[in-house]
Amino acid sequence: MALFVILRKALLFLGMGQKKCPHCGEWSKWTTDMKDTCEHCGKGLGGRDLEYHEIRENDSKANKEQWIFHIKESDGPLMVLMKKTGNLFYTIYMAILTFLAWLIAVLPG
Repeated sequence: MALFVILRKALLFLGMGQKKCPHCGEWSKWTTDMKDTCEHCGKGLGGRDLEYHEIRENDSKANKEQWIFHIKESDGPLMVLMKKTGNLFYTIYMAILTFLAWLIAVLPG
C-alpha cells in the first residue's frame, strides 16, 4: 500500500497523473494538458476547464485587437511607426505611474 502511494506521488511529480473523465466517469492518464483525451470513451478530459480556456483565449485575442495601438497587417509604414511610438509613450507613462504608486506605498513605512 505504501509503495502504491509513493509511486502515485512520483507520477504526479513527473507531470503524469490520472483524471476522472467528465463524460464516462472512468479514470484516465492525464498529463495536465487541456486537450488530453479519455482512454475509454475518446472524449476530451478538459470538460469545463477546456471551455473556459478557449473562451479566455478568444477574449484575450479580441482585447488585443481592440487595443488602440494594435498593429494590423494592413497598416502602412507611417501608421506602424505612430503606433509603436504610442506604445512606447504608454509604457513609459504606466512605468511612471507604477513607480509613484510604489513610492506612495513605501513611504509610510
